[in-house]
Amino acid sequence: MNRRYNSLSNFLKRKFGEPVRKIMLDAGLTCPNRDGIKGTGGCIYCNWKGSGTGLKSMGYSLKEQIDMQVGRLASRGYRKFIAYFQSFSNTYAPIDVLDSLYSVVLDVPCIVAMAIGTRPDCINEEVIKLLKKYKEKGYLVWVELGLQSVHDETLRFINRGHTFQDFLVAYELLKRNDFDVVVHIIFGLPGETFEMQMETVRTISGIKVDGVKFHVLYVLKGTPLGDIFERGIYIPMDLEDYVNTVVSALELLPPATVIHRLVSETSSSDLLAPLWIKDKRYVIRRIEEELKEKDSYQGKYYGT
Repeated sequence: MNRRYNSLSNFLKRKFGEPVRKIMLDAGLTCPNRDGIKGTGGCIYCNWKGSGTGLKSMGYSLKEQIDMQVGRLASRGYRKFIAYFQSFSNTYAPIDVLDSLYSVVLDVPCIVAMAIGTRPDCINEEVIKLLKKYKEKGYLVWVELGLQSVHDETLRFINRGHTFQDFLVAYELLKRNDFDVVVHIIFGLPGETFEMQMETVRTISGIKVDGVKFHVLYVLKGTPLGDIFERGIYIPMDLEDYVNTVVSALELLPPATVIHRLVSETSSSDLLAPLWIKDKRYVIRRIEEELKEKDSYQGKYYGT
C-alpha cells in the first residue's frame, strides 16, 4: 500500500517478503521506578499491566503466550512473527534471567525478529552483549526506548525516573553497537505546549532515529493520572488536536525513519479517556486523510 509515511508494515514486507505480525509478550518483569531503586508507583499513566497485556500475572507462561497468539494469527494466514517483549522494562533483570526469557523464541521457527521494550536507564554493556548473541543467531533485533519527552520537567512530573541525558547515553551505546532503536514519544503530556512537543520531534529527528512510536496520553483506571483526571486537573487531547500534532511530527521526521505506531491502543475496560482511541482504525484514517488534504508527507520539512 502506498502511504505518505514509512509504515512498519511496508518496512517488514520489504525486509521479509511478506506480512509479519507482532506477538505481545509479558515476561513478568518490573521497572526501577516501581521496585524502589528509582521510585515507586511507576509512571503516572501506567497501571498494573505495565503498558502491556498482563498475561503473565494471569498465569500464562511465555511459551503459552506465544502459542496462543501464533495459533490465532496463523489461522489468518500469517507465517512470520516478531516476539515483542512489551510489558514493563525488558532489560531490567539479571543477565541470566533475561537470557532464559529471550531464549524461548529459539524454539519457535516462525519468529524472525525480536523487539525489546525498555527504559533508557536499563541499557548497559552486559545487555548489549546478550542482545548481540540473538542478532548473531539471525534475528532482526531492535530496542524500543520509552523517551516520551525531551523535557526533563515533564519527565519528573510523570515520574519517569530518568532524564533526557540518560536517553542520549543509552541511544549512543545502542547505535555504537549497530542496533536499531525505536523511540516512544507521547503527545498530550501535562503542561506541554505544541511547540514543546515539536521540540521533542525535532530532537529525535536530528539524531535520525530508526523508528518512532507515537502515543496520545490516555487515562487508565487505578493510576495517579486517573486521579488527576477525575479531579478535573488534566484534560486529554481531543482527536483533531492529536491528528494535527501527528501530521506536524511526521513532516519533521527523516523519510527513512520507520513509523511503528501512529496512535496508542489499550484495553477499553480500563480506559477513562480519551474515548476516541477505542477506534484505532478511524484515528489512523483521519491522520492519512489529513496528510492527503494538506498534500503533505513524512519528511516534508525535515532539515528545515
